[in-house]
Amino acid sequence: MSAGTAALAVWLGAAAPVGAQTITAQTIIAQTPSGDPSAGERVFRQCAACHTVEPDRHRAGPSLYGIFGQSAGAVEGFRYSRAMQEAEIVWDEETLTAYLTDPNGFLPGTTMRIALRNAEDAPDLIAYLRTLGAN
Repeated sequence: MSAGTAALAVWLGAAAPVGAQTITAQTIIAQTPSGDPSAGERVFRQCAACHTVEPDRHRAGPSLYGIFGQSAGAVEGFRYSRAMQEAEIVWDEETLTAYLTDPNGFLPGTTMRIALRNAEDAPDLIAYLRTLGAN
């Protein structure tokens, strides 16, 4: 089992309290198997201070263009944390949901510290990210 797979397994076993209920990555994915890309584009505004969706244009975080289906730490021209460089993660619905809702819980040592304000927005954001680039 790779480090990324082990991190996902540990995270998926844990629950993230949100308001009066407990939400896990499986709950989010099960409740909303496909998100709304238009809504996800609006959710992306939370990310835009640190990320772009333009190829090869980075800010504090890497460009998210073409991220879906890509290996973690693989965007050319961006300097990643050691944790991200060594992670054996492929960005898909499960890994993105886990990372976006609890970055440091999913991948300790990551430099990303800001999670989505509302974990239930993850499917929409992921649907939007899927539309960026051909993967």
